[in-house]
Amino acid sequence: MPKQKGETHWIIPDGYIPPLSTGELLSHESICVLNCYEEEALLSITIYFEDEPPIEQISVTLPGKRTKHIRTSSLARDGRAIPIGVPYAIEVESNVPVIVQYSRLDSTQAANALMSTMAYPLPS
Repeated sequence: MPKQKGETHWIIPDGYIPPLSTGELLSHESICVLNCYEEEALLSITIYFEDEPPIEQISVTLPGKRTKHIRTSSLARDGRAIPIGVPYAIEVESNVPVIVQYSRLDSTQAANALMSTMAYPLPS
């Protein structure tokens, strides 16, 4: 029996879109999602905040056997988007197992920083 590739539920507790950029690179964050299966992945993304209600059920579709880099600044629902410079957390749910990685490019200073980490999978 083939081993399952990925999980259907992921958590990224540390989100923060840097408010400043210097030089040619724009500070940003991305959720990088890999779908190793033939079936299309239907993602539901929830954004949690410290002091306001979450933005829930942001829908993203990922074709089978593809990857997608989703800029968190592009995530919105019902006119609400993630504010720049505000801490938040991300929950990603999928109808098929996927693999989720998170990255942040911080170009607020001349010495740029790129951070990347695997999201935390919640076993099915």
